[in-house]
Amino acid sequence: MEVKIGIAKINKYAVAECGDSVEVAERPLGGISAILADGQGSGKAAKITSSLVVNRAAALIAEGARDGAVARTVHDYLYAMKDGKVSSTLTIMSADLETDTLLFSRNSNCPVLVKGEYGVVVYDDAVHPIGVHKHMKPIMNQIPIEVGTILVSYTDGIQAAGRKRGKTSDFDKLLRIVEDNGPEHVDFIAKSILEYALELDDYRAGDDMTVVVMGVSRREEDNKIQRMNVTFPC
Repeated sequence: MEVKIGIAKINKYAVAECGDSVEVAERPLGGISAILADGQGSGKAAKITSSLVVNRAAALIAEGARDGAVARTVHDYLYAMKDGKVSSTLTIMSADLETDTLLFSRNSNCPVLVKGEYGVVVYDDAVHPIGVHKHMKPIMNQIPIEVGTILVSYTDGIQAAGRKRGKTSDFDKLLRIVEDNGPEHVDFIAKSILEYALELDDYRAGDDMTVVVMGVSRREEDNKIQRMNVTFPC
């Protein structure tokens, strides 16, 4: 069994910096976490906020903190640093090999999509972002780690795609992209969802867009070599 992570992101059109940030952190007792944050607003200020959030979360995970505690601590940190005046969404998706579970923690207006044996389940309960409410807690979910499972999360640039141009996003199309592909296709799933959102925005993204996909597949090789591929446009 192996865990694969695919990420696709793009800046808001005509804005130099992306206000979304993504980080991947190894878990000290086995496993890996993908951390996704969307800072309030866009551009440099949003990037500073989201980078602060994901970097703080990654450090806490690396130190062995539990995901729920990570979300609460990062909230307290952002609240103190920005005096409760700046918000950020935060989603953490983890493959925890110590407990053989997949965990996902949400403080986001965007859902987590989970593909399992019986289809895709949408986790979209209402929850506050971090940073602005004094008392905050994340919505936590936990499922067994099983081959074939896929987790998908994204920022609101995906969710709001097309609205400024009078178009309506077909959520069922996103579901079909997830349903029609396996966990070995995480890069393709992330790219396809982003491409669909860009199409709705006439390829001029109305907001920062990021998609993160985590899949659990059968191990392709007998060895335990860890691999990571990154493509960064300049």
